[in-house]
Amino acid sequence: MSTILIIFCVLSAITLSTAFLTIFSRNPIHSAIYLVICFFSVAGHYLLLNAQFLAIVHIIVYSGAIMILFLFTIMLMNLNEQKEVHRPRITRLGAIVSFCLICIVLILIFINSKPIVGEYVSTGEDFQSIKVLGRILLNEYMVPFEFASILLLVAMIGTVLLSKKEKLKK
Repeated sequence: MSTILIIFCVLSAITLSTAFLTIFSRNPIHSAIYLVICFFSVAGHYLLLNAQFLAIVHIIVYSGAIMILFLFTIMLMNLNEQKEVHRPRITRLGAIVSFCLICIVLILIFINSKPIVGEYVSTGEDFQSIKVLGRILLNEYMVPFEFASILLLVAMIGTVLLSKKEKLKK
């Protein structure tokens, strides 16, 4: 076995185990720490793919900025209180049904997808260049890029609304 394959297997094991620990951990702070470790291991995968710029940006954006936002959210929500509001069963049932539907759709997409067959034609462009990456990101992928920014804005507004304390009526 080559060293790259060994490193890939170790990084994959770390990524999968920390992702599962993020989901199944009861303590939200521990979940955030596991998520940071998962982000760093994904950045290691980028390095294995010779995408150094993406690895550095991934570490700065996700492991830095987004995780700080998550930690502030966890602290604002004060999840250690014992008087949590229990969700109705219909809400939990709806979440389970939507999760199952999304899983079925993704599995069907993967089953029906066809592998890329044929000879790879190189255009000669260096996709590691920041100039080329910026041109592609802001020309061809402008709409998904803007959707991602709107999604982050909505998540931030939702966090602020969730963290507001409800006033008790007398």
